Amino acid sequence: MHRLTNTILALRALSSGVWVIACLLILSTLLILVRKPSDQGDLQFWVYSPEHAKMYVPMIERYEQSNDVKLDITIMSNAAIQSRMMSGFFGGLPTADLIEVEKAVAPQAFMGPIEAIGFTDLTDMLVQEGLLEQFNQPSLNPWSVDGRVFGLPHDVHPVMLAYRADITEAAGIDLTQAETWDEYFAMLRPLMADTDDDGKPDHTPLSFWYTNQDLIETLMLQGDGQLFTSSGQPTIHTERNAHLLATLVSWCLGPQPVAVDINEWSAAGHKAKVDAVAIGYIAPDWMCSIWKMHVPGLTGKLKLMPLPAFEPGGRRTSVRGGTMLSIPKTTEHFDRAWEYAKLLYTSPQVARELYREVDIISPVKSLWNDPVYDEPDPFFMNQRKGRMYIELAPNIPLRPSSPYNKQAAIDVRDAMGRLAKYAKEQELYEPEQLMPKARELLETMQRQTERRMERNAFAQEDLAPISEDSQ
Repeated sequence: MHRLTNTILALRALSSGVWVIACLLILSTLLILVRKPSDQGDLQFWVYSPEHAKMYVPMIERYEQSNDVKLDITIMSNAAIQSRMMSGFFGGLPTADLIEVEKAVAPQAFMGPIEAIGFTDLTDMLVQEGLLEQFNQPSLNPWSVDGRVFGLPHDVHPVMLAYRADITEAAGIDLTQAETWDEYFAMLRPLMADTDDDGKPDHTPLSFWYTNQDLIETLMLQGDGQLFTSSGQPTIHTERNAHLLATLVSWCLGPQPVAVDINEWSAAGHKAKVDAVAIGYIAPDWMCSIWKMHVPGLTGKLKLMPLPAFEPGGRRTSVRGGTMLSIPKTTEHFDRAWEYAKLLYTSPQVARELYREVDIISPVKSLWNDPVYDEPDPFFMNQRKGRMYIELAPNIPLRPSSPYNKQAAIDVRDAMGRLAKYAKEQELYEPEQLMPKARELLETMQRQTERRMERNAFAQEDLAPISEDSQ
């Protein structure tokens, strides 16, 4: 019994990093055992999006006709890609030669020291071939560690505000004159009247809620909220973050809230959009195609404009989502994989189809003069929305590549929920009144993140003290 107790204590003493590696090694072994032989191409390409794969196939087929290199595409879920990718990196097993990785997945590979990252460092190749400056610079940040680039950006995903122009223009309201969120909300007050006596405003200015993690992160990024420094140190407990937290909660509460909770994906949410329960919606470029597919009743009723700023002269856009194309170090065909990566991520044909099919603008600046971005879009009252998104692309906020950012964003959402609960209990609805509690909650989240990082054997060296200037 004494020996068993000692064994259990020894196992408990192992760091979380060791446990992760052990589990991944076991998973890697299982993958080898269940793998079936098949006729595979020279190169393997893992993709999580069927829409992306559909766009790539014609270009790949044309390339294969003149080059004796076959590329096989396998469509996998994000979870499957993460599992197999990390198993390969930590278990030393082969992965695909090219992997398209979504933003929530890619940072997991950045957990250890830079030399342990399983993606190939592409920085020198990009510089040598004159490609580094061709990409929209903020779009490289999520895929970079210590200034080294580990993946090509697939997109930019700038954010605008989509608003019910059919209603505002009929009411004589020109929302394009609203420079700040306060001005935007003030201009829409007349539309908040309850003319049908149902106890609710006819329209609420903005679709946003303090439980929507993606929208919280999008708006905090717009307002220069920062959860980590460029070197990976947590900066959750800052005055700016507290101000943004208090401000966003204040939008949702009080006698006359200016934000309303509308589900972005459900049928009920789509009906609420058509019914103009809210006037304005946070709109990254890719959301435009979602609405076209799932909410056709909005056709010809929306217009786009830059986001109102939090303060005069502030940022008028944000960013939401993202994908990169990586070449794992395990590939035995780097040169061939590199040629395919450039073909798929820098070609005018793919960029043009990407915009026409799913409304996503290219991160390659030399392609921004393509006439496709100037085509009027009937869904948005014939606005040339591609050009509008491109004009905002250089100003998207920088995002950290920290593997802890996803959990920290969840923590901030939880802090916002607790702040909202406190506000309702205390009947405090002004940002200034909520600031002390916001600071307290964020301090807790800061300590929580630091403890999480301390438990990881790889991350302890990144926890240098934060200077007072960042507070």
